[in-house]
Amino acid sequence: MLPHLVNGISLGLLFALIALGFMLIVGVMETINLAHGSLFALGMYFALFFVTPQLGWLPELQSAYMALPLATRYLVALFLAPVFVGLFGMLLELCMRRTYGRDPLYGLLLTFGAALVIEETIRLVWGSTEKQLPLPEAISGAFLLGDLVYSKYRFFAAGFSIVAILALWLFLEKTPYGAIIKAGAHDSEMVRALGINLPRLRLFVFALGVALAALAGVVMAPIWGIRPHVGVDAVVPAFLIIVLGGVGSLWGAVLAGLMVGMVVGLTGAYASEWSLLSMYLLFIAVVTFRSRGLFGKKSVLDA
Repeated sequence: MLPHLVNGISLGLLFALIALGFMLIVGVMETINLAHGSLFALGMYFALFFVTPQLGWLPELQSAYMALPLATRYLVALFLAPVFVGLFGMLLELCMRRTYGRDPLYGLLLTFGAALVIEETIRLVWGSTEKQLPLPEAISGAFLLGDLVYSKYRFFAAGFSIVAILALWLFLEKTPYGAIIKAGAHDSEMVRALGINLPRLRLFVFALGVALAALAGVVMAPIWGIRPHVGVDAVVPAFLIIVLGGVGSLWGAVLAGLMVGMVVGLTGAYASEWSLLSMYLLFIAVVTFRSRGLFGKKSVLDA
């Protein structure tokens, strides 16, 4: 059971990273971003481009770049893919501004349309076949621990996710910018009344949220594979996790992500046909007894 438990924990941490970006956008902008999964997939494809670029019109540049060690190209992808997806997210947020203050359905339809556009653009540029992201030798392969075989990359993915989650927590808790974001999630109108530029806050929060999704996409690419519709496999667990953990709770999302990851990992190992269904059963079990989620604030539903 131990290897499957380790796999479940690494998967859960990555789920939490996706969900935290989703939660930031929901909290500050009060909009459910249905394009979150497609931007997660776009992060995978940007990473693939930065690791193995196809620059037929610039053969000299491609040859010089490919001469760099694979580890260097992977680090470039790990840094630049979220940046580029974050910039793309800014463009999407600018388009969404006309929906603010209107029926939430407008925002849902716009982000749903954006998800379709992103997915079809991916197919046009990279094709529909599944691709794999090459990994540096240091984090590929397996190692023996006692009598058990473990994947090096699973440990790398888990460690990287922990560092990213802690960095996000420090940013939100220990910096003035994080305080503004938390205040915007609590009461955006009060933030506006205090003289803070609310449109700019929403722009950068949206960029940060989708950059976190892209970062998770880069790390998840070797585990799930790269395909245009992979975002659907990410956005559904992300939405489930933020509700399960309690909307607005960072550590609730992390705990819920770990729970979902372990449930999916263990059921996938011993009863694969129950793998996806298991997280919905977990969700029903928790919400039945705690309607606000694990760390959600009390509401009239709990009366």
